[in-house]
Amino acid sequence: MSPDFWIRAGLPYAMFRDLCLFFLILCTPFQALSASQSSDPMAFDDQPLQEPLELPSWFKLSFLDLKDNLNEARQNGKKGLIVYFGRKDCPYCEAQLEVNWGEKDIVDYTRQHFDVVAIDVQGLRTVTDFDGKTYTEKQYAALKKTNFTPTLFFYTDSDRPALKLPGYRPPYQFRAVLEFIADGHYKREHLSHYLARAENALSYGQDNMNANDNFMSPPYNLDRSHRPGKTPLLVFFEHPRCHACDVLHGEPMEDKGVNQLLSQMEVVQLNIHTDTPVITPDGRKITSRQWADELKLTFAPSLVFFDEKGEEILRVESVIRLYRLKSVLRYILSRGYKKYPTFQIWRTRHMQP
Repeated sequence: MSPDFWIRAGLPYAMFRDLCLFFLILCTPFQALSASQSSDPMAFDDQPLQEPLELPSWFKLSFLDLKDNLNEARQNGKKGLIVYFGRKDCPYCEAQLEVNWGEKDIVDYTRQHFDVVAIDVQGLRTVTDFDGKTYTEKQYAALKKTNFTPTLFFYTDSDRPALKLPGYRPPYQFRAVLEFIADGHYKREHLSHYLARAENALSYGQDNMNANDNFMSPPYNLDRSHRPGKTPLLVFFEHPRCHACDVLHGEPMEDKGVNQLLSQMEVVQLNIHTDTPVITPDGRKITSRQWADELKLTFAPSLVFFDEKGEEILRVESVIRLYRLKSVLRYILSRGYKKYPTFQIWRTRHMQP
């Protein structure tokens, strides 16, 4: 089918093109890829980096007065401002900078439509927010609830972000996110619906969802509104023919340490494309498809954590590898969220191998 067919069907052309290239890579014999993990943009070692990251030279030099930064971007004919929250030892930031912003067309498109300013979540420079209040970078990152690095905030015509994008996304999806903002789609629909058109049109992987011994069997009565649970609850929102799901269920979900941590929780896997009956943690009867849509999830797999009373603690809707997965599970099981306002702050103070 021609690209025009996919555009008429509502699929962003850049996403169509990138998905085709992505699947060509995935269909290449494994032996041809084994020399470099970077052949798959979602497969990388996520241990903290030994050498500090350097930011791209084309990032805007800024005194971090965000209102001035946005005004200047708009005056120069751009769609808006991207505020990049990162840290120097973050492998997910490295993937964002070297895989996504390592592609010339992504860099050209970003620079055409946005200015980018960087905030170090551990930094001490002064940030002036849109209301004129000042914070250190570290304080501002906590204020904006940046649980994961990188996190990108997109601002267009006001101090209210058009989009908050936590975590690292593969290139084909990141291109679509840039288009979603630059072309004004965010004014008409949620990102989850915009991306779903591509996920439904093109998919890769096996026809069955990945299994794990820790996943509970149906029926899925997750109600904690009448009687608190004994452990935290983790819901995996996935679907078949999902390469990112297959990547998660490779090394990370096969790790003995991960499974030992999962065994201390109530763990459920739901298919976001089916009408599986579920009773939600707050006691409502719904289907897995409706619940995923209600939560406005923008990535598969998405991991959503709830406490013993059914309140959402944290969600991960981006690429997650072994080190981060273990750390997040420890954060939840240790009840670190009760003492530390973000996962990032907890991680800094409880770094573990």
